[in-house]
Amino acid sequence: MCGIAGIFHLSDQANIDAGLIAQMNDRQIHRGPDAGDYFFDPGVALAHRRLSIIDLEGSPQPMLSADKRACVVFNGEIYNFKELHQELAAKGYKFNTHGDTETILNAYLEWGEECVHKLRGMFAFAIWDRQKQSLFIARDRLGIKPFFYSLLPNGEFIFGSELKVITAHPAFDKTLRNTTIEDYFSLGYIPEPHTIYHNAFKLDPGHTLTLHKGDNGLPASKEYWDVPIDYANPLDQKEIDEQLIERLKEAVDIRMVADVPLGSFLSGGVDSSAVVAMMSQLQSEPVNTCAIGFDVKEFNETEYAQSVADRYHTNHRVEIVGQDDFDLVDQLAHLYDEPYADSSAIPTYRVCQLARKHVTVALSGDGGDELFAGYSRYIRHQLEEKVRNILPLGVRKPLFSPLGKYYPKLDWAPRFLRAKTTFQSMAMDTVEGYHNTMSILRTDERAKLFSEDYKRSLNGYNSLEVFKKYGDKVKHLDETKIAQYIDMKTYLVGDILTKVDRASMAHSLEVRVPIIDHKFVEWAFNVPTDKNLAHGIGKLSFKKALEPHLPHDVLYRKKMGFAVPLANWFRGPLKDRLYDGVLSKKMTESGYFNEKHLRRLIDDHVTGRRDNSASLWTLMMFESFLRQQKAS
Repeated sequence: MCGIAGIFHLSDQANIDAGLIAQMNDRQIHRGPDAGDYFFDPGVALAHRRLSIIDLEGSPQPMLSADKRACVVFNGEIYNFKELHQELAAKGYKFNTHGDTETILNAYLEWGEECVHKLRGMFAFAIWDRQKQSLFIARDRLGIKPFFYSLLPNGEFIFGSELKVITAHPAFDKTLRNTTIEDYFSLGYIPEPHTIYHNAFKLDPGHTLTLHKGDNGLPASKEYWDVPIDYANPLDQKEIDEQLIERLKEAVDIRMVADVPLGSFLSGGVDSSAVVAMMSQLQSEPVNTCAIGFDVKEFNETEYAQSVADRYHTNHRVEIVGQDDFDLVDQLAHLYDEPYADSSAIPTYRVCQLARKHVTVALSGDGGDELFAGYSRYIRHQLEEKVRNILPLGVRKPLFSPLGKYYPKLDWAPRFLRAKTTFQSMAMDTVEGYHNTMSILRTDERAKLFSEDYKRSLNGYNSLEVFKKYGDKVKHLDETKIAQYIDMKTYLVGDILTKVDRASMAHSLEVRVPIIDHKFVEWAFNVPTDKNLAHGIGKLSFKKALEPHLPHDVLYRKKMGFAVPLANWFRGPLKDRLYDGVLSKKMTESGYFNEKHLRRLIDDHVTGRRDNSASLWTLMMFESFLRQQKAS
């Protein structure tokens, strides 16, 4: 696990300033504190920061091929590198190391850009090909590892593992992208391929990008993999029962190779518990596990984590986070480099901090809810779709639109009375309704939040377009599969995997994610919806398969999530900070917001009339970003 960076001039053959590439690379030293080095060719500079995991001394980067033709910088892990090593050695390729980096290099020399199809793992890499005078870039299929890039006006293509690497270049233009501000206040993150900056991008998961000397501008990236959307051969119950555990165990097994201490997160939820159960069955010594608890009962899952730890006799470590643990608020903007509003970044940071005291590699259970339909919102979405199928849009829209508009926002009421979002969604089609459900601030709320000038500058753009792009691709699937696919393309990569990558790498901790192993995904996405969602229970096929391996209370209790008590913070210890930040000059003079509505959001929350905590956290994180951007 590492950080990579580079500069590739599309036309100029002059040497790249060594001080400049070092300055960029030093911004991500936390990703690779063990070593750092550079490679230079005319018009090319590649940089690397190394966190040693496999072949601790023998795989320095940047790495040149044996014939000196190609050079690679690589972030991630290739889990099938030993098999590829044997295959390539049989073809005559020489290996001077025992790690996965040289395997990527030789795979490229043998199969060219098609080498990505051979790789199983999480990765982002760039290969400079001296013979072709080209730079070949690839990102793993699910987007576990990040890749940021920009083309500067002077013809320099710059890239890095974090956005702060890009912004370190003095010629980078920090003009913000208007549409991604709309995306952020809808979704709480900025979805691929854009960033908060107009001229910086994220390479989409499952895509490659090839640049050649002499290119005039950026070529389009190419998709080499996607979640299997043909859904031609749905699995029957017998196949699920026979195969799920063995396939999951295999995905876990290949992620347990490391030359450093290894363990797992154990939140007490189904997914991390499943990973720990598989690990415990694959090794004789106890698994190292860690959990973060809260001193507020309704947010604390440690008793469930302990029951799994006791069952498998793990080396379990727990730390309790106080309800006033908000010291990280100002660090988050620096950690994520762009506005990011998932407040569970705080406990994620803490559990990574705890894990790093004992291990260098940790496995996590991320991706299970998206893959097996575990979120409760999928059940609500399915119920809404039943009404859509009964009543045509021409009937639903005039019936539900007024209800959605005038029904009060009853945050304090029981869930069955909090129907405003549901009424709004019922007046929409499948994708628009799901987008409405997923929005932190819905379209009507963003209309109140934003200034008239900013709304005009959007020229009608709405973050719904992000969902429609993916929804249109899978409109032949049922409503739940559509929602799962959209989540895997947006929420999983933009929120969940981003959160874990930045929080873990801030502590030089490598996190591996077996549930979204691409081979497991290709198999599991063919589990029919009626096997995943039934009797009001989500992720049912996954849970039933795990019944011999986990306690019933862990499998079938109500999902808690990894939340923090924001509502209480904003009415107590963070109240002054809320007013000072959200109503600061940086916010009110930014041109984005309606100042009166900003004040109304705070006042309604502080007085208890509304629970606006999610919206206010989103605003606070945006203000933190603006403050950091001005200081950098």
